[in-house]
Amino acid sequence: MKITAKNLTLDLLMARRTPTTSVRYLLASASLFGIPANNLRVTLARLGTEGLIESAGRGMYRLTAHANELAREVGTWRNAAERLRPWAGPYITVHCGALGRSDRAALRLRDRALHMTGLQALEKGLYLRPDNLEGGIEALRARLHTLGLEAQASVFLSSQHSMDQEMRIRRLWDSNALNTRYRQLKAEMKEWTRRWERLPIEDAARESYQLGGHAIRHVVFDPLLPPPLVDTAARESFMQTVRDFDLLGREIWARFHAQPWKPADADARCGADGGADRADPVSTEAEA
Repeated sequence: MKITAKNLTLDLLMARRTPTTSVRYLLASASLFGIPANNLRVTLARLGTEGLIESAGRGMYRLTAHANELAREVGTWRNAAERLRPWAGPYITVHCGALGRSDRAALRLRDRALHMTGLQALEKGLYLRPDNLEGGIEALRARLHTLGLEAQASVFLSSQHSMDQEMRIRRLWDSNALNTRYRQLKAEMKEWTRRWERLPIEDAARESYQLGGHAIRHVVFDPLLPPPLVDTAARESFMQTVRDFDLLGREIWARFHAQPWKPADADARCGADGGADRADPVSTEAEA
């Protein structure tokens, strides 16, 4: 996915540990990806119109209450493993068959909610996931509604499926692909961590954002399956590596932003790489 002024801005505002962010900070960040300063300023105005950000004083912005709700939800990726409990066999089931499909915005929010909670379609309008999350069905129902699932959807527990149905359900998730992804992404982050100090700080900041964002997105959308559906040890090792990489990335970005910088630097860097591709962990959901 190409890094745009919109997804970069939302990413940075959601990831920052301060309530407000300066335009200067955003401009310096945008310059890393060849995003023109004027594009960023136009984007800030559009995000304000969309109700995702608001002014927090001269040259300062913050997320609106609506966007902050999503940011808090996405931010739980750091303690995703703490949401797990032993699985006794039942499935949380969501029936969306009675919901309309003509409202594209509502459909996008519905699909996001289902995807982010690991639900997969057994048949049209019927989605399932193992009931292995802390808080059980009530907690997941509330989370689904926070993420955008309509209140009219039926959310319930199902069990005692036929052997054929149980086999079909367990094939809804590609366990081999998940296990492979855990190991591959972990290896990529470990390898990059060993060599980053040889890079110019601008390259290190850019690459840490791209690789870290790609890994975080996989954590955000991980279905958090129980054994024997995935290798849970490989998943936890991967997630710990992502947490460590996130801390390193924050250190690198702090070093980058500690450098002297002036607005003209943005124009000098714009077009240097024309933007880059990444699987964005946060703003994909925010834009939905």
